[in-house]
Amino acid sequence: MIITFCGHSSFTTSEEYEKRMLEILEEKIGDAPAELFLGGYGFFDDFAYRCGKKYQATHPKTKLIFITPYITLEYQKNHLKLNSEKYDSTIYPNLEHVPLKFAISHRNRWMVDNSNVIIAYVTHNWGGAFSMLKYAQKRGLQIINIAEERK
Repeated sequence: MIITFCGHSSFTTSEEYEKRMLEILEEKIGDAPAELFLGGYGFFDDFAYRCGKKYQATHPKTKLIFITPYITLEYQKNHLKLNSEKYDSTIYPNLEHVPLKFAISHRNRWMVDNSNVIIAYVTHNWGGAFSMLKYAQKRGLQIINIAEERK
């Protein structure tokens, strides 16, 4: 099972959202092996990482995987060492041919293409999180948008 997270960088956490996230992970994964694909940018990604870390503490077959959009020397020097200490592993999709300004959107599509479930927090119809969610819908993935559950 591979779960990818997708949400706005302006996300504000709450106990309610954390409880729901952990419930979703338990429902979808249980004690089975799983990989959580994380993007590492913005408040929703931070929230997803913290929830994944909490879940992993009681479900050791769960791995936290950082999917990096960049592999430049500068990026490696500034980010990859820290991320290698934070995540269980890092994956760099084959994006060498993609201009840097499009790397995140291409990385997001790769994450969707390699996932079984998307857990999202998307409240408006613009931006990278919305584009990623729409792409996941077109691909027919199961999507759980915790923003919609609260309405």
